[in-house]
Amino acid sequence: MNEGRPNIVDLIKTGKIDLVINTPLGRESFYDEKSIRRAAIRYNIPCITTLAAAQAAARGIRALIEQGIEVAALQDLHSGKAAVSNSSSTGD
Repeated sequence: MNEGRPNIVDLIKTGKIDLVINTPLGRESFYDEKSIRRAAIRYNIPCITTLAAAQAAARGIRALIEQGIEVAALQDLHSGKAAVSNSSSTGD
C-alpha cells in the first residue's frame, strides 16, 4: 500500500482482482492488511489470510477445472444413490 499507486486496494476497486491471498508479516503490514481486507469485503472479493487456506483453495480450484462440479441432492448422498451415480460416471 505504501509503495504508490495503483496499489492492491485500487485494483480491487476497479475489478481487476478476483481473489486476495494476504498473509501479513510484522507490525507494519497490520494497516495494509486491514485496508486490503476491508476493500475485499466491500467489493465481494474472497480473501484468504493463511497459507494453509490458500493451498486448500488452489487444490479446490484445480479440482473444479479438471473435474467440474456434479450436483446431488443431500437425500441422495445419504441414501447412497449419488455415490452409485458418481462412481458409474467416473468409471469406478
